[in-house]
Amino acid sequence: MSELTLLRQGSPLADPAEQVRFLEASEDVPPFSTKLGGRLHARGIETLQVNVGRVCNQTCGHCHVDAGPDRRESMSEEIAEAVLSLLSRAKIGTLDITGGAPEMNPQFRRLVTGARQLGCRVIDRCNLTILLAPGYEDLPEFLAENEVEIVASLPCYLEENVDRQRGDRVFQRSIQALQRMNQLGYGVSDSSLELSLVYNPVGPSRPPDQSKLEADYRRELQQRYGIQFTRLYTITNMPISRFLADLVARGRYEEYMQRLVETFNSSTIEGLMCRTMLSVDWQGFLYDCDFNQMLNLGVAGQGCGNVRDLDDEKLERLRTRPIVTGKHCYGCTAGAGSSCQGSLSTSDSIEGTP
Repeated sequence: MSELTLLRQGSPLADPAEQVRFLEASEDVPPFSTKLGGRLHARGIETLQVNVGRVCNQTCGHCHVDAGPDRRESMSEEIAEAVLSLLSRAKIGTLDITGGAPEMNPQFRRLVTGARQLGCRVIDRCNLTILLAPGYEDLPEFLAENEVEIVASLPCYLEENVDRQRGDRVFQRSIQALQRMNQLGYGVSDSSLELSLVYNPVGPSRPPDQSKLEADYRRELQQRYGIQFTRLYTITNMPISRFLADLVARGRYEEYMQRLVETFNSSTIEGLMCRTMLSVDWQGFLYDCDFNQMLNLGVAGQGCGNVRDLDDEKLERLRTRPIVTGKHCYGCTAGAGSSCQGSLSTSDSIEGTP
C-alpha cells in the first residue's frame, strides 16, 4: 500500500473528472438509470453530512476521499457557521461529520457543540487512531461529554487484514482506542453512548451478511480484547478514487463492476441514503452524497450549489431534488445494498429492474 495519496503520486485518477470519464466509458456496464428504470428523487433532508476536509493522519488503501497527511483542504469558520445556520433553519435532525479525520479540522468542536445546542444527533466518522494521536488526548472525553455517536472504521477483527488496508500498526492502535472508549462507556450495555463499527472488504468483493458478520465481530473482539460495541455496519467499497486505482492496477476493475451490476437489488432503492441526505464539502458546495462529492457531481438545480446561498425557496427545491447518478451507484445497490448506515435490505437476493 502506498503511503502517498493519488494527488501526491500525480495519478490521473486524482482528478474527479477523469474518474467519471473512466467509469462512464465502461461499455460492458449499462448506465445506472437503465437498471433504475427512471430517475431518483430526494424525499426530504433528514441528515446533513459534512465533509470537513481531506486532512488525515492515515493513508488507507481503500479511501474514497484520497485523504492523507499530505492534503490541506480544510473547512473554514465561515462555512462551519453556515452549516450550523442551515441545521437550524431547515430543522435537520442529524449532523454527520466526516473527512479525512474530521477531528483534525479546527472547526470540528464548534460543529459538535453548535449542533448539540440545536438538539441534533451528532455522528463522528472516526478512524480510531486519531483518538490516541498527540494533541488529541482530550478528544475521547469531549466526544463523551457531548454524547457524540461514534462510527468507527475497523475493516476486520484480524490484525493482518486491517494493517494491509490501513497501514502498519493501525490495528493495534485501533484496539487501544476502542478499549479507551469502552472505559468511557461507549458501546457497553446500559449506556447511551453509541459506538458502531464499520466493515468494508479488503479486496474486490461485496460484504458478507451484516448480521452474521456482526456476531463474528462481537465474539472475536470480546474474546481477544474484551471490547464491546453497539452495532456493525457493512459498506461496499465504491469504485472511485484509491479503490478504483487499485482495481485498475490489479486488472480487476471489469470483474468488480460486473459483480456489482449482476447483483443489482431493486429492494435497496427505497433506502438509498441520497434520498434523505444532503452532503456538504469543505468549501460549502452541495452534493447528494459523499461519493458524488468526491466525483465533483454537484446537486441538480440552478442556484442550489452552496450552503452559503440557500434561501427558503432553494431549500425547498433541495428537499425533492432529482438525484445525480452514475455507474458508481451500483456500489450502493448491489446485494443487500450499502449506505453510511450499513446494508439497506435484509435480503441479499438479486433482483431485476424495478
